[in-house]
Amino acid sequence: MSGERLIRHSRRCWRLPLPALQELLEGHSFWAQGRSPAELRRMLQGSQAVVSAWRDGALVGFGRASSDGVFRAVLWDVVVAVDHQGQGLGRRIVEALLAAPAVRRAERVYLMTSRSAGFYHKLGFHEGHGQRLLRLDQEQVGGTARDHG
Repeated sequence: MSGERLIRHSRRCWRLPLPALQELLEGHSFWAQGRSPAELRRMLQGSQAVVSAWRDGALVGFGRASSDGVFRAVLWDVVVAVDHQGQGLGRRIVEALLAAPAVRRAERVYLMTSRSAGFYHKLGFHEGHGQRLLRLDQEQVGGTARDHG
């Protein structure tokens, strides 16, 4: 077992230190660049499950999930600092998210990944055959995905 301490945050998860979260996401993910502290706070407030991993006072892992608590749940932003990968920490974060009540009760759990499909396959996830990922970039259609005001 590794020396990281996992924290399963309550619905008051926005008390997670935002500068530490921002630093982890900036330094160890390609998809979560440029998120402001205000955006991170709103993101946490809209999540039903949040897990963080700490070692020697430093945030080294994070993941969150959203769910309707009945039919669907989605894992988001699972990230482990590069120097802590390959030690089972990512697995522990995903397992903690899957055990969260709102996620555990959902009949189906989704996630999107660009580079880590092999990791998720080992945890029981599989390709969604017959399904396609579609997206709408609101900034390109006249809406706004972010409130910069």
